[in-house]
Amino acid sequence: MAVEQELDLVEISPNADPPVCKILDYQKYLYQQKKKAKEMKSNASKVVIKEIRFGPQTDEHDYQFKLNHAKSFLQDGAKVKSYVFFKGRSILFSEQGEKLLLRFAVDLEDFGKAEQMPKLEGKRMIMMIAPVGKKK
Repeated sequence: MAVEQELDLVEISPNADPPVCKILDYQKYLYQQKKKAKEMKSNASKVVIKEIRFGPQTDEHDYQFKLNHAKSFLQDGAKVKSYVFFKGRSILFSEQGEKLLLRFAVDLEDFGKAEQMPKLEGKRMIMMIAPVGKKK
């Protein structure tokens, strides 16, 4: 029957008794599968990461300004990567930077939760904050 219709005979379920086969255009079927996979991939949500940079001795006004930006980023559904950058000998103030990031996480508790505690990577102390409730 498949040869008469110039189509392919595709075995759907070989373990069934009797085996299940279907007559279809196999190339068209593969094309549709690729198209569906591509569409699913494009519909998948993309994770946006926004960065906020602090110095070890960030002033209160600058801190509040960056805090407000982080709140808006989290409300939009983006992750926030906050980090303290140490230049030269300022690495001596690493505990000060850690306090700053922990305070930042506590202030953003209503908008997002910390995915990881602050950790030192080279000259940066990094902390990721993920949004709690996505806004649609």
